[in-house]
Amino acid sequence: MRRYTITILVMLLLTLSVFAAGNREESIPIRMTGDPITTVPGSISDYEGHPVAIFAGGCFWGVESMFEQLPGVLDAVSGYTGGTLEFPTYRYVSMGRTGHVEAVAVFYDPQVTDYETLARYFFEIHDPTQAGGQGPDIGPMYESVIFPGTEEEWAIAEHLIQTLKQIGYDVVTSIEQRSIFYRAEGFQQDYYEQNGSVPYCHAYTKRFPD
Repeated sequence: MRRYTITILVMLLLTLSVFAAGNREESIPIRMTGDPITTVPGSISDYEGHPVAIFAGGCFWGVESMFEQLPGVLDAVSGYTGGTLEFPTYRYVSMGRTGHVEAVAVFYDPQVTDYETLARYFFEIHDPTQAGGQGPDIGPMYESVIFPGTEEEWAIAEHLIQTLKQIGYDVVTSIEQRSIFYRAEGFQQDYYEQNGSVPYCHAYTKRFPD
């Protein structure tokens, strides 16, 4: 009987230790995603000092992949922005409760391209008329959002949306103030390149008349 009691106590202690470890695993990743940066060139890219545009248009794998094909783009980095949770990770963002969207920080060479070109391209590589997600990816983390960094960029975004609406597109893309942008986990970066696949819900579609 005594041996039986000791066995139960040992099993209970092991269970509690596993549970405690599980809790640590749940909490540690929140603060392990990387350093938060403001949405100006920072530590998330080797291209510090270059201008950066922030776009959210569904799964960041596809948005990142498409922008990296555009002339003048130096780097496209997948991440999270617009939410309230500090140091978010995919696990929490994907629950749709942090307020973050999957976004991409696009660092570019102003001698080759400009913000308007990038913004126009953004509207042509995803469906700006789909609310609540993009393609099969549904949820607030996949909303279509532009995060301008200046008043001029804000005006450009508004102008492009109005242009699309005038030619018949029911655009639902929102324009929001920039907030802290967090670089996503390493396995999220250059996802399609790493896995030898192609975007499943992002493709170029010409929408503007000129």
